[in-house]
Amino acid sequence: MKPAQTSAHNTPPQAKTNTLHPNNPHHGRYDLAALVKTLPELKGFIIQTPKGEASIAFANAKAVVCLNKALLKHFYGIDQWTLPQGFLCPPIPGRADYIHHIADLLQQRPVNRQALPIKALDIGTGANLIYPIIAHRALNWEMVGSEVSPSALKHAQKLIDAHPLLQNIQLRQQKRPEHIFNSIIQTGEYFDITLCNPPFFRSQDEANAQAARKWRNLKGAKSSSVRNFGGQQQELWCEGGELAFLRSMIDESVHYAKQVGWFTSIVSNLNHVPPLKKELKKRKVPHIQVLEMSQGQKHTHILAWSFQA
Repeated sequence: MKPAQTSAHNTPPQAKTNTLHPNNPHHGRYDLAALVKTLPELKGFIIQTPKGEASIAFANAKAVVCLNKALLKHFYGIDQWTLPQGFLCPPIPGRADYIHHIADLLQQRPVNRQALPIKALDIGTGANLIYPIIAHRALNWEMVGSEVSPSALKHAQKLIDAHPLLQNIQLRQQKRPEHIFNSIIQTGEYFDITLCNPPFFRSQDEANAQAARKWRNLKGAKSSSVRNFGGQQQELWCEGGELAFLRSMIDESVHYAKQVGWFTSIVSNLNHVPPLKKELKKRKVPHIQVLEMSQGQKHTHILAWSFQA
């Protein structure tokens, strides 16, 4: 099947600026005709822009979910993807970009692991299961996803059960929300890499304020604090926000230094990178990298660290 050309969820198909990872298949415009052919129901969510070009009704949460269904079916062979109402619906191009960027780090892993399948741990996999799907289908990684929410975990397992292609993905519930790796990484277990898109906000009010700003930027949309991409509390906010979450992750990573090749996480706020690097240097972490991801005007960073030579 010929790949469709895609862009980020909040970038209209006519956007030309895009610096996704070269291995990411989601460059350029969405090929809406190809996506509709793959998933005919997407046609009902296509609108005409003032310039007369076809686009997706991004202000409509159902349209965003339907777009993801089309992308996952078209590119990754997942034909029964669903999402419970209110849960986070992440943009596929950006999630794929993270996977391909951290795949580059694995070229630096010890030579004696070259012959083994890559094993990765996704922290906070959510009901959408996006990272395990992309990593397993695009790169054939062995994936383990951890999740605090029993309802999110239950739905993610339904997605696995519905697709023979996903049977090798394992899920584990984190029953101690104050921990990240503790009780998830098992004795004697080794992961080549971990990944995470941490809760960004410090409170529900902060998340709602950001959602309201996005609605104001969507032309023709009424002002609202409702998120068109959804999101539960554990997906969007936590005490102390992103910075506190990642400091906890760094603290716990010390105890699993010999069981993980690379620890990685998205860092949405660039101002958080210096204090996090300072935390890592305090612990004498020998390898620290900061990778930039860009999608049009949006820039995020990946913080990666390794205790291994």
